[in-house]
Amino acid sequence: MNECTSISSTIVKEKAKEVGFHLVGVTTVKDLEPRETENLSNWLKQGYHADMEWMKNPKREDISLVMPEVRSLISVALNYYTPHVHQKGDEYGKISRYAWGRDYHRIMHKKLKELASWLESLDADIKARYYADTGPVQDKIWAQKTGIGWIAKNGNVITKKYGSWVFLGEILTNLELESDRPATQHCGTCTRCLQACPTSAITEPFVVDANRCIAYHTIENRAKELPPDITPHLQGWVAGCDICQDVCPWNQRFSQVTDVSDFQPYPGNLAPKLVELAQISNEEWDKRFTASALRRIKPEMLRRNARANLDQKYGIEASY
Repeated sequence: MNECTSISSTIVKEKAKEVGFHLVGVTTVKDLEPRETENLSNWLKQGYHADMEWMKNPKREDISLVMPEVRSLISVALNYYTPHVHQKGDEYGKISRYAWGRDYHRIMHKKLKELASWLESLDADIKARYYADTGPVQDKIWAQKTGIGWIAKNGNVITKKYGSWVFLGEILTNLELESDRPATQHCGTCTRCLQACPTSAITEPFVVDANRCIAYHTIENRAKELPPDITPHLQGWVAGCDICQDVCPWNQRFSQVTDVSDFQPYPGNLAPKLVELAQISNEEWDKRFTASALRRIKPEMLRRNARANLDQKYGIEASY
C-alpha cells in the first residue's frame, strides 16, 4: 500500500463529516490496557450482564479477533437529540429518546457503508469493516480512545458538544492513521445519575448492573413477567429509560437539536397510551413500528411492559 501512506487522518475525518457524522476521531489499534479488559471481565464475573451472553464474546477484549489486519480505528458519533418531552400523566407510557424516530442502525449503517466504501476506493489494498452496535466491539472504550467523549458514571459516553445523546459507530481498517488524543474524564464529583436511578442500577460510579436496569428489562428481558423488585419503579417506562441522561448536567447544558430528520419522533411515540400498548395486536405493532429500533421489543414484551405499569398505577386487577 505505497500510496496509502499519503492518506491522512485529516482527510478521513473531513470525509466522515461530509458523509454526515457529527463527531469523528481516530486511533491506532493497540492492545487494550489491562484496566480496560479487567473492567469488562469483572463486570461479567459479577453477573451484571444479566442474560446478555453475547457480552462474553472474547473478541470484545481483542479487536484483532474481529479483524486480524486492523491497524487503525475510526470512531464516529451522530447526535440524535430532539427537543420534545414526554407527555405528563399516569395514562401515558414513556419511550426512550433513542427510539422515537427511525431505527438508528439503518441511519448509521448507511453512513458507515459510504465512508468505508470511500476508504476502500482509495486503494485496492485498503480494507474496512464497520459496526454500529452490531458487533463484538467495545464502542464506548474506542470512542474514548479516539477523543469522541468519555465514559461517564452512568456508563454512557458523554461528548462536550452534544452531551450523551449520540449514537456511536466505528470503522476498522488496515490503513495506518495518526491518532487523536484520548478524551479525558469530566464528570468530576457529580453523582446525579447515581442518585436519580430509581432501582440503584448504577451500583457505583462507572458500573451498571443490568439486572436492576429498567432499560435492560424493558428491551432485553424476554421473560413473561418483569421482576417484582423492578416493576414498582418503572415510572411509565415501556421502552428503555432516559432518567440518568435527563439529569446529567452535560445534557442539560449542551444538548443540540439534531439535523437528522429521521430522528424526529414517529407519531404516537411521544405520548403512547398505556392502555393501548397493553392490548396492542401483533399486526398493529408491526404497522406502528416499521423501520423502528423498537422492533427489538416484541409485541408480547411491549404488552407486558405496559401492563406492568398499569398494574402498579391502578392495581393488579386493572382492566385493559
